[in-house]
Amino acid sequence: MKPPPVTAPPLARFSVSLPAALLDELDDMVVRRRLPSRSHAIAAMAREQLIEHAQELGTQRMAGTITLVYDYRKRNLQRQLADIQHRNYLMVVTSMHVHLEHHHYLEVLLVQGPARALRDLADTLGACKGVKYAKLNLTPTAIPPLL
Repeated sequence: MKPPPVTAPPLARFSVSLPAALLDELDDMVVRRRLPSRSHAIAAMAREQLIEHAQELGTQRMAGTITLVYDYRKRNLQRQLADIQHRNYLMVVTSMHVHLEHHHYLEVLLVQGPARALRDLADTLGACKGVKYAKLNLTPTAIPPLL
């Protein structure tokens, strides 16, 4: 049996007034990034700002990643990071790490939950002594429930 066809969401049209120089910059960006149109570029920028706004509000359930770079030689750091992740197992979906140069690991956590809680988790991980870099990146949607 065939799944139902996917329909595109309805489009809404509106006009925008910009200074000519700003429009020129927008057109240049559309060309350089090989975007299909100005509308596509503006929609992408609006989506990005809406994600930021949702992060500031902190209540919307979102999915994303926490990227960490840390010195694996730092005593008990890996255990400390693992303990934090275990305490937050409902938000940490999975993780992966790779070896970098000069005694460093790059670890990427796939996370989901309320934006404010994910920000707190990223801040907690980033505050561990030996963590050189911690960055949270969120998307506007969450992962569907597994069950």
